Amino acid sequence: MTAFNQKMQGLMEKGQGAAGRALDKLPSFVQERLAKALGYPYVFPELDPLIKCMMAAQIKQGKTGFIGADVQRSRKAFDLQMQSIIAKPTAVKQVEDLRLPLQSGTVFARHYHPAPTKKLPMIVFYHGGGFVVGNLDTHDEACRLLAVHAKAQVLSIDYPLAPEASPKQLVQCCEDALAWVFQNSRQLKILKGRIAVAGDSAGGNIATAVAQRTANKAYAPHAQLLLYPVVDFKSRHPSFYAYKDGLVLTGNDIDHVTEYYSAQHNVALDDPLISPTYGKLEKLAPAYIVTAGFDVLHDEAEIYSHKLRQHGVTVHYQEYTDQTHGFINLTPVSSRSKKYLIEISKNFRKFWDKKGC
Repeated sequence: MTAFNQKMQGLMEKGQGAAGRALDKLPSFVQERLAKALGYPYVFPELDPLIKCMMAAQIKQGKTGFIGADVQRSRKAFDLQMQSIIAKPTAVKQVEDLRLPLQSGTVFARHYHPAPTKKLPMIVFYHGGGFVVGNLDTHDEACRLLAVHAKAQVLSIDYPLAPEASPKQLVQCCEDALAWVFQNSRQLKILKGRIAVAGDSAGGNIATAVAQRTANKAYAPHAQLLLYPVVDFKSRHPSFYAYKDGLVLTGNDIDHVTEYYSAQHNVALDDPLISPTYGKLEKLAPAYIVTAGFDVLHDEAEIYSHKLRQHGVTVHYQEYTDQTHGFINLTPVSSRSKKYLIEISKNFRKFWDKKGC
């Protein structure tokens, strides 16, 4: 191994954001060479080579997946990992932490407003993390980018996590947050009829579950942004077997999430509360669905997009073929991930505007 490779290996093994950003500046062929030098054992030719390097470094440290048998340890590790890659946050003119007095109890939220003097649409955002980890801080940068580039307000909801909270409690809290936004539209300076739900991974699951549950209610969302969402706990599709090892989200993670979110609360795997693909799909808000090419959840999200279309729902489907699950959380270290999230934010707003939703 060359001195250069040894130096970069040392940087990566520290798991710091500075190391990731240094790697991000290297040509792709150098990143590929480093991933090979680090011993990345999986053959994914089209995968973003920066992600290969990051995965290789984690594997060398004995780290795989992000949700384990110890819930508190998993939460702490995820928080620390996100803190380790943090950079200067994207500027948003107004960012404010709120306490929402909901029917299901008080929850914290973070409100992003890129133009506080103007009326703008509102995106109610539910963070990912397998229903078990994650919080307002882990998804702060993603919400900042979404607010700035979708030219919309974003309200990120700090919902109660599993296994302490059941799916019924968790989703009800998120539905109540949407209702609160609708009831406070005037105070929040929301353009009339312009409230969307959004989320990544587990958050995408919550967003679409909330959209289904509120379809005939006054506060139903007018659009959905679903980023590599979980929509089917019951089935195992080819992408699950192809990408269950060596990437951000693993098969073991899925097993632990299933235990914490379904089994411990005696919720059937095909219950629409946790598996929206089996729910009522008629008369839902237009949906902008994003998948990652190297993701255990890829196929179920793509299938869900087809099901929605078959039930008359307007859908825009976008696949990022070189990415893996969780790429919106890599924006502090990956210029490519940041570019993609900016693109998603802008295009979602165009989709939302075009559909008049």
